[in-house]
Amino acid sequence: MLILHAMLIGFMLDLLFGDPVWLPHPVVGMGKCITWYERRIRPLFPPTPRFELWGGALLTVSLTLLSFLLPWGLCLLAKHIHPAFELALQSFWCAQALAVRGLAEESRHVFETLHAGDLPAARKAVARIVGRDTDCLDAEGVAKAAVETVAEGFCDGVASPLLYMALGGAPLALAFKAVSTMDSMLGYKTEKYRYFGRASARLDDAANFLPSRIAALFWIAAAALTGHDARGAYRIWRRDRNLHLSPNAGQTESACAGSLGVQLGGPARYFGREVEKAALGDADRPCAAEDILRADRMMVCASILLLLACAYLRWIAVRRFG
Repeated sequence: MLILHAMLIGFMLDLLFGDPVWLPHPVVGMGKCITWYERRIRPLFPPTPRFELWGGALLTVSLTLLSFLLPWGLCLLAKHIHPAFELALQSFWCAQALAVRGLAEESRHVFETLHAGDLPAARKAVARIVGRDTDCLDAEGVAKAAVETVAEGFCDGVASPLLYMALGGAPLALAFKAVSTMDSMLGYKTEKYRYFGRASARLDDAANFLPSRIAALFWIAAAALTGHDARGAYRIWRRDRNLHLSPNAGQTESACAGSLGVQLGGPARYFGREVEKAALGDADRPCAAEDILRADRMMVCASILLLLACAYLRWIAVRRFG
């Protein structure tokens, strides 16, 4: 029952406090490890596609294992001291593996700047949560980028961590966060990362494959519960879910587009280069700032629904298998 309790406590901690900037965060440590490896270890490999692939694979495997084994060992040590210490540690890390409040707060800041008519500030605000170039986005482009991030972030920052912590507690959730962090830092099809980041990108695709599809179904359920177009969400999800360049991102983005009656996706600029991305949904109306808040409501509702489902399945598993 410890993992079940830690999952529930961690979710509540994330909702209440989010990620305070003064508190050390595992993802920051993972990012520093990736940066150190790039500076110190990557130059040791010859700059050929083959060795770039091997160098990236070594980083992917080693950081993923480290991110699982270190928390697992510390939780085991805490358990030997007292079970309450293990519960506290697992709950703390479960909270840090989730991003419900963080997604809502960052996207709401984008809404507030857009609503105030301050486009330059809105571009800066959305640049904090997206990887694309934002300096040339108009108001609709900023709103679309924020909504897409909320939809995709529901999978990466909530659904996948929840599912993995339900299976293996905080250590497995943090291992997933390592995979996600590597993908966000290295998973670009640029000259620098085309081969070096391929292993982390492929592992991220595999780790999110099933969670992204589960996340889309829970988004559709949340659309129904929050008064949005659940039927449209299901229709667009069925039609457009596989159009995205990513095998997973299009799942929740298409469901979100259908629930709002807007079109997401389309061309975007990354590092000064135009990237063609498929359009998801129907352009029944322009994407507006208020759609950010609507997406937030569905994201929070879907997160709570998924938490309850994971908790119930974990409870059933403990009761049946001990």
